[in-house]
Amino acid sequence: MLQFKIQGRGGQGAQKAAEILAEAFFREGKYIQAYATYGGARRGTPVSSFVRVDDKPIRLRCDIENPDVIVCFDPSLLTGALLQGAGEDTLLLINSASAPDHFASLGNFRISTVDAVTIAHANDLGRIVNTTLVGAFAGLVNKPDLDILIRVIREKSPAKVDQNVKAFLEGYRAVTGGMN
Repeated sequence: MLQFKIQGRGGQGAQKAAEILAEAFFREGKYIQAYATYGGARRGTPVSSFVRVDDKPIRLRCDIENPDVIVCFDPSLLTGALLQGAGEDTLLLINSASAPDHFASLGNFRISTVDAVTIAHANDLGRIVNTTLVGAFAGLVNKPDLDILIRVIREKSPAKVDQNVKAFLEGYRAVTGGMN
């Protein structure tokens, strides 16, 4: 079972990122469990999404305590609560222009960074970094299928569809060294 958390701030697209990934995995024939938590429904407040993916029905009905992947949309959210339960095998994907070693003091995690803000701005998406980070996630985890993800992004993007697809591909290439 693949378990991951996505943490962001309201208005960055963290919940939409989880929705896109869950839909893509579902279309691959996987079983999905996805849910979100958030404070006040306004821009800037912390938002968390949680997704489980498996080849068989998911019977767990609890929080994700030991995530395989944590996607952090805003480095200011890298607190003990977000990292609780993460271990040395946990992949921590951070939206940051800083190199991964900048975050080494957080703990013994596999850390990857992508400058999703710059990619989003270059694609006329403002501060909406979700499709860029979805691309980086797919590149690091090597799933779900890229063609399925692109179709889901095209269907779920409320605006700027081509820009979102381009940002997705740039996020993917940023962590894979330009492959694909």
